[in-house]
Amino acid sequence: MEERSRAWFVGVDWASQNHHAVVVDATGRKLGERSFRHGGEGLAALAAWILALTEAEPDTVEVAIEAPHGPVVETLMARGFRVHAINPKQLDRFRDRFSPAGAKDDSRDALVLADALRTDLRCFRRLQPLDPCVVELRECSRLLEDLRHDRNRLANRVRELLWRYYPAMLELDDDVAAPWFLDLWKRVPTPNKGARVRPETVERLLKRHRIRRLDADHVLDRLRQPAIATAAGTVGAATAHLEVVVERLRLVNRQIKDAEKRLDQLTEKLATATAEADSAATTQRDMTILRSLPGVGRVVLATLLAEASEALQRRDYHALRCLCGVAPVTKRSGKSKIVLRRQAAHARLANAVYHWTRVAVQRDPRSRQKYAALRARGHGHARALRSVADRLLAVACAMLAAGTPFDPAHPSKVIDGNSVTPC
Repeated sequence: MEERSRAWFVGVDWASQNHHAVVVDATGRKLGERSFRHGGEGLAALAAWILALTEAEPDTVEVAIEAPHGPVVETLMARGFRVHAINPKQLDRFRDRFSPAGAKDDSRDALVLADALRTDLRCFRRLQPLDPCVVELRECSRLLEDLRHDRNRLANRVRELLWRYYPAMLELDDDVAAPWFLDLWKRVPTPNKGARVRPETVERLLKRHRIRRLDADHVLDRLRQPAIATAAGTVGAATAHLEVVVERLRLVNRQIKDAEKRLDQLTEKLATATAEADSAATTQRDMTILRSLPGVGRVVLATLLAEASEALQRRDYHALRCLCGVAPVTKRSGKSKIVLRRQAAHARLANAVYHWTRVAVQRDPRSRQKYAALRARGHGHARALRSVADRLLAVACAMLAAGTPFDPAHPSKVIDGNSVTPC
C-alpha cells in the first residue's frame, strides 16, 4: 500500500498567470508536462489532467509546490491530492542536481519539484487543511498589521506638517494620530486660532475623550506659545494638506478598532470551537494556555495561532524556534565554529515573538532574571531577547503538551538548554 501511495509525483511551478506541471512515476520517468492558465477553469483542468494521466485515485498522487497556501494549493487539496510544500532555498539546492551551472526555467523547476519529492519526501512538509476560523484569523491579523503601518505612515506626515508651521502642538502628545489630538487640531488648526480658543472648549474636548493626564491650562499654555515665522501661503497650504491626512487617519482609526474587535471575536470563536471538540475535562484549551503566558496579548496570540498553527498543534518546539528566528545557525568545520543569527524566519512571527519577549522581561521574574544574566555576560539587547524567547517557546510547548496553564511558581527543569516548566 505504501508503494502504491507513492507511485505518482507531480511538481507544480506556480506563477501569477500560468502554472507549469510535470508528472513523473516512481522510477523518475516523465509521464507528462503541461502549462495551465491561472483561474477557476485552468486550475480545474490541472486537477483533471493529473487524474487522467495517472489514472489513479487523488490520495495516491503526491504533489510538490513551493507555496504552502494559495488558490493552487487549495484547489489541489480540495480534489484530494496529497500536497507538500518546500522552502524555496531548499528547492534551489535540489535544482543543482539538474543544472550545476544554475540554469532555471518553469519546466525545469516543475521537474525538480517532482523528482525531489520522489527521492527526498522527508524534506517536504505535508500540508493539512486549515480550520476556516484560522484562515479568517490569519487574514484579520494581517489586515490589522497593514492598518497600523498605514496609521504610522500618516502620523509621520501629520508630524512633518505640524513641524513646518505649528510645532507647539507636537509638545502635547507623541501619538499625533490619537482621536483626541485630531479633534483638537480641527478646533485649532493654526496658531492664531490656538491663541483665541477658550479654556471651556479645550476642557470639554479632553473630558469627551477621557484624557486625564492633561488639563486645559497645560494645553492652552502649549498652544499659545509664540508662533514661528513662515512664508506667505505656508499655513494655508499645510492646513489644506492636513485636512486630507486627518480624514484618512480618522478612517484608519475606525478600521483598526473594527479589526481589533473582529480579531477578538475570531479568537473567542476559535477557543470555543476547540473547547467543544475536546471532551476531556482535564485538558486545557490551547487558547487559554497560550493566553496565560506573560507578555502574550491580543496581537501576539492571534499571530501565533494564525501563522504557526501547525507547529503548535504538533507541539513542535524545534519548528517554532526556527520559524520565529530564535534558533541560531551553527557552522562547524574542524576546529572552527561560528554561530550566526537566523535570518530565514517568518517575519510576522519574529516580530510578534520579539514584542512577546520584551513584555515578558518586564513582567515575568524568571524572564527578567535570564535577560539580566545574559546582558551581564556581554550579550546585546536583541541577542538576549532571542535567548529569552527561546526559553518561552520551550515553556509554551511543554505547557501545551501537559495541558496546563502557566504557573510562575512552578518548579522548572532544563530542556535543550532552557529552563522550562515541566510537562
